[in-house]
Order: sequence, then C-alpha cells, then structure tokens
Amino acid sequence: MEGILAVWKPAGWTSHDVVAKVRGITRERRIGHAGTLDPQVTGVLPLCIGRATRVVEYLQERPKAYEALLQLGVATDTEDMTGTVVEEADAVAVTPEQVNAVLASFVGEIEQVPPMFSAVKVDGKRLYELAREGVTVERKSRKVTIYDIKLLAFEQDDRRPTIRFDVQCSKGTYIRTLCVDIGKRLGVPAAMAELTRTVSGGFTREHCLTIEQVAELQREGALPSRLLPADRALTHMPEVTAIGKAAEMALQGRKIAADKLPDLQSLLPNEPVRMYDNNGRFLGVFEWNDENRLLSPVKVFN
Repeated sequence: MEGILAVWKPAGWTSHDVVAKVRGITRERRIGHAGTLDPQVTGVLPLCIGRATRVVEYLQERPKAYEALLQLGVATDTEDMTGTVVEEADAVAVTPEQVNAVLASFVGEIEQVPPMFSAVKVDGKRLYELAREGVTVERKSRKVTIYDIKLLAFEQDDRRPTIRFDVQCSKGTYIRTLCVDIGKRLGVPAAMAELTRTVSGGFTREHCLTIEQVAELQREGALPSRLLPADRALTHMPEVTAIGKAAEMALQGRKIAADKLPDLQSLLPNEPVRMYDNNGRFLGVFEWNDENRLLSPVKVFN
C-alpha cells in the first residue's frame, strides 16, 4: 500500500491517534502525518503511507488554511478555551469595520512568540511539559507569513462578541497566538474557541475520508484505490520530463546534465523539481545546480 491518504481528523483525537488507528486498520507500519493538530482541532490531516512517507517534508512546507472562531473578552493560559481563564473584560465594544481593519493588518510576514502550551523545545524540553509544571520561560519570536485573512462572521454580544475568520498561512503559524494578537490590536483579551484546518499540503475536505470510511473501504478491499499518488504532494514544484537515457539515469539516481533535458525550463539555484518520464511515470525529486547545470537526485522513486 503506497500513497497519500487524506483523513478528516475528529475532535478529541491526537494526530498520533489517527496514525495509530490507520496502522491498525491497514496493517501498514510505514505511515507518517504531515502536520500535527491539537486534540480539540478538526480538519485535514494528510497521511503518507509506504514509500510516500518520503514526501512528508514537502507536504509540511506547503501553506495551510484554517477556519477559526475567536472569543473576545476572555484570555486563558493556553490561548484557547480549554485553559484556565487569566483575564476577563466586563464588556467589549468593537465593530465589524474595526475587526476587518485589524485582520488586514496581519497580512504579510509577522512575528509570533510560540505559546507555552506548544511542542517547541527549549533546552531539550517541550514547552507544554514546562507549562504543566507551572514553569514559564522566555521564548524567541518566530517569523511566519499570513497570505490572506478574511472575516466570515461577526456575532455581536453586549459582553463577549465572537469573530469567525478564514486564514491562509505558512508552516509554523500558531492560530491560537494569532487570535490572542488580534485581540491585543483590538484592545481586548481574546482566546481561540474553535479551529478547523481546511487545507493542508494542497488537500481539502473534499479529498478526505473519515476514520469510519477508511475502515469500511479497507474491509471492502477498496482503500488502495482511494490513495492519492505521492507526487500529488509536489504540484507546487516545477515539472521536468526525462526521455530515454535521461530517464534511465534518473532511476539509477545519477546526476543529469541540462543538455540531456532539451525542454528544460529556467530554474532557480537549488530549486527542487519533480521529474517524470515521457509516459508520465513519476521518477523522483531532483535539485537544480545552476553553477554546474546539473539536476541531482534527492529522492528517487524506482
């Protein structure tokens, strides 16, 4: 069994729980997920099965999209509504126009401080482990990119309005922290109330199966036909076609000179590309060396 299985992660499950369940269903040990989701978060969780585990790193690097519900008027130690309340506002007076202006101000490269309840390591220990011990440590800010963010709904409440928004962002973006920072710019405490990942690795809800559907398809012997090919995770990379001898060299894991690829388009230095033969068979990921005019093998799918 080989390919990418997009699963719709249910609430209450860790990403590891999903991997363990699918391993049990398929009896396939080589399974890796492309991006951890907190237990209470639902949404798209791509699983790479068999040799497709070799493309996990490329899946993880691709932009993601989320739909979040932000609760104004309350802040917690975990930055979401599962934590202990640390601040409350008696009343919150904001308008949709103010919310839209603040959301727009986050588009572009921003800096975030990872929350204490996160898997980031400091001196070899996970932050959430320290947080559970009641320890707070200084964290370095990280640069992430918000590609787009838009207001979906604004529920006015005399005391605690809610904001539902959609966001497209880079790897490593903490939506909990984004919710808190949106509240700060509005001048009120805030926390994330709900979160759904709507896009990961180029996969959407339409590509996903539930755990129950995975189990049923496996019983019917139909699950392999629902796996997506490994190169489906690489559609953001330029495509190169190798013909004849060049295709043989690619499968042997050899470097290929540019003159053996007559249709080669201009590539950026060290840019990864996906290579196919003239029958459309995926050969692997190669990297362009501009100085030597060579494509070097990174991951060969022989």
